[in-house]
Amino acid sequence: MSETLAVEFVKQINREYESSFLYRQLAIEADLRDLPGIASWLRSQSGEELVHADKLIDHLTARDNHPVIGDIEIQSVKVEKISDIFEIALDAERAVSEGIRELYKLAEDERDLDSRPTIDWFISEQVEEEATVSEILGRLRMVDGDGSGVLRIDTELASAGAA
Repeated sequence: MSETLAVEFVKQINREYESSFLYRQLAIEADLRDLPGIASWLRSQSGEELVHADKLIDHLTARDNHPVIGDIEIQSVKVEKISDIFEIALDAERAVSEGIRELYKLAEDERDLDSRPTIDWFISEQVEEEATVSEILGRLRMVDGDGSGVLRIDTELASAGAA
């Protein structure tokens, strides 16, 4: 693996950590609004982002690289309504997806076939992540702040977050 590609993998590791911290902050925002199901789902997503970072770290170390975690930027959030939480999450997932696509392009340019299985896994994962967040956001927009609709979504996500 080239040094350039290894550096890009580390940048993606940092994006995963940043995403984890963002999801955790969004969980706090949901907790403050008495939505424990949404908060639980968001905490679960935060943990999943850490697993993603580990997967990238494992790929690098398996190939005799020495990943060093860089500065983690913590995005500040402003939440006025519940749908804001998922708009922020969707924007973050799209940024992570773009980073994965850039990693893919670089690995292709460098003909690094050994990175393909890992990157391909992330491409599939990001399609799923974006679709899930987009669906939740769509449902929240549909209920348009209606308390009973939001509570129903909260209850449904409590089950998903616990899984």
